[in-house]
Amino acid sequence: MPLFPAVPPQRVSSPNPALVSQHGARRLPRVPLWLLCAAYVLPGLFGRDPWRNADLIAFGQMVAMAEGRTSWWAPALGGQATDAALLPHWLGAAFIALLSPTLDAAFAARLPFAILLGLTLVAVWYTTFHLARTEAAQPLPFAFGGEADPVDYARAMADGALLALIATLGLLQLGHETTPEMLQLFAMGLLLYALAAAPHRLVQPRLAVLLALPLLVASGAPTMGLLAGLGGFVVCQASRLEPARRFAPWVAGATLLAAALMWALGSWRWRALGLGPADLTSIARQWLWFMWPAWPLALWTLWRWRRHLSHRHISVPLVALAVALGANLAMGGSDRALMLGLPGLAVLAAFALPTLKRSASAAIDWFSMFFFTVCALFVWVMYIAMHTGVPAKPAANIAKLAPGFEPQFSWLALAFALAGSAAWVALVRWRSGRQRQALWKSMVLPAGGVALCWLLLMTLWLPLIDFARSPRPLVDRIAQVVPAQACIQAPGVSTVVAAALEHFGGWRVSLKYEAGTDCPWLLRVTRQRAVAVASSPEPDNVLWELVAEERRPTERDELTQLYRRRP
Repeated sequence: MPLFPAVPPQRVSSPNPALVSQHGARRLPRVPLWLLCAAYVLPGLFGRDPWRNADLIAFGQMVAMAEGRTSWWAPALGGQATDAALLPHWLGAAFIALLSPTLDAAFAARLPFAILLGLTLVAVWYTTFHLARTEAAQPLPFAFGGEADPVDYARAMADGALLALIATLGLLQLGHETTPEMLQLFAMGLLLYALAAAPHRLVQPRLAVLLALPLLVASGAPTMGLLAGLGGFVVCQASRLEPARRFAPWVAGATLLAAALMWALGSWRWRALGLGPADLTSIARQWLWFMWPAWPLALWTLWRWRRHLSHRHISVPLVALAVALGANLAMGGSDRALMLGLPGLAVLAAFALPTLKRSASAAIDWFSMFFFTVCALFVWVMYIAMHTGVPAKPAANIAKLAPGFEPQFSWLALAFALAGSAAWVALVRWRSGRQRQALWKSMVLPAGGVALCWLLLMTLWLPLIDFARSPRPLVDRIAQVVPAQACIQAPGVSTVVAAALEHFGGWRVSLKYEAGTDCPWLLRVTRQRAVAVASSPEPDNVLWELVAEERRPTERDELTQLYRRRP
């Protein structure tokens, strides 16, 4: 009989919820990680036209500046000045001017923004790496050793944040567009890196913060830049780390520099919109899918690390996320404002990984495996139907939704799609095995599934998507009637149409109606089932005669009418 009876073990609640072994802190192999990033960033960069709406408007201004059809200081489309941030358009126009005609103008314009997307991924990785190295973010030590090495733990957490950002659905399309928001996204990631690395680096964070906040202002997000700067100053000033408090004056100086730039550019404006109950419901639905699957993990982080909300590994990413959510609400549900919160959301999601239960991790894996496998099979079935007519019903649906579309077969696209699908099968087999240790394991399938679906869409479905979303088919139909280098009046028509007519058609476009000008052509866009798209005046039958009515192949309600001036 023992002299001292054994005391049953008691559960001691600790303010730090992370318990990570050395095996769990292993980093993701670099080659697979680089291939995953390449499969996410590169598809969509080649072989497609600018798509309608924001992508086409931004590209139209860039190519007009590069070709000398508009001023670099006051860009215009259709003869009307556009209220657009200059710096992102200068960036795209400079690449077009430097690389054209060697490279296609659309590819040349997309190239710097693809680089910005890659740099954003890098910024999120290093942000999480430096935040995870802080003492408050480190996991608890084990009683008999074997806990994770601090640097290895930080690398594994950074891998998890990178995977969480790739897996986020809201970044998928917006992150591959040629729009000013990509420069804003990079600037927000750079600001997070500066705040995170301040206690560990001397020069790089200071240069980063002095660049990030003015970049936000110059790229079209002035108010968000100031709010993020103020939030970063408060976080640094309240930090328990002396190097972080010494960094606060640099954040304040960068904020003042951004404010001075706002005054110089005349961008002191607030694009706030009123919200109603219906808008709140719509915004709630937007948040659910746009930030999936990172938002449940971020909420879990805030709960499990609730005693650490004032520590840097929670407060730094929370600043960026709170600014983006507030701007999204103030701007009536702007998805482009919400996108700027995704880097902070991914960092928060990463700190949920060392606290996840095995059941939650398994649920994420099973959902991701089934969902993305079904999506990939759907893409393949539709692709086969496009080229063979079998199955008959999907082929008939494609012919109905995209009349006039002719499938284009490419061995190179098929090879990339097969390689991506094989990699997905291998990834599922690897994850379904006994891979239970690594911190980032729960984010592998969501990130890999998003990259797979994007790769398949931009290879197997690219001709169909380009046919549906590019303005080229409609412009080609108009070109059968309107001669090259002609002048077209398009009063009240959107700048999207003006950009398409100017770039793809090579016509001189005026968005104002002037009866006495030498423009012999008049273009109107109307809707048959809704209000008119354009508020242009009804053409006088004495002056104009209707010569053609055209529709976009995938748009049934929108009608484009062409008039010619009578002799």
